[in-house]
Amino acid sequence: QVQLVESGGGSVQAGGSLRLSCTASRISMNLCMGWFRQAPGKEREGVISIDVDGRTRYRESVEGRFTISKDNTKKTLSLEMKYLQPEDTAMYYCGVSTLWRDCFVPTSYSYLGKGTQVTVSS
Repeated sequence: QVQLVESGGGSVQAGGSLRLSCTASRISMNLCMGWFRQAPGKEREGVISIDVDGRTRYRESVEGRFTISKDNTKKTLSLEMKYLQPEDTAMYYCGVSTLWRDCFVPTSYSYLGKGTQVTVSS
């Protein structure tokens, strides 16, 4: 079956950086893919996505700090996060949509990974 496996989470201090990776198997990379997050007691929120044409969408609070990239050969989706802030603390999930060209909204994803925890301390 389709698998999405995230890695790269961890604990950093405010201002630090992390790089998350999501390795996909048994699914095409020529689909809309992205990252969303969920903090304790909060709703899931879209963070960043990249559609089949390479266009990206960002949550306003991460624009300029987060970058998404995709390596179709390695079947990997990456999220480079810089200048992390405590409010970025959450479980981060990657997702892929087989239905929508635009998949920024978490409910648009057909498949999700199990997540990787990012904790930013002040």
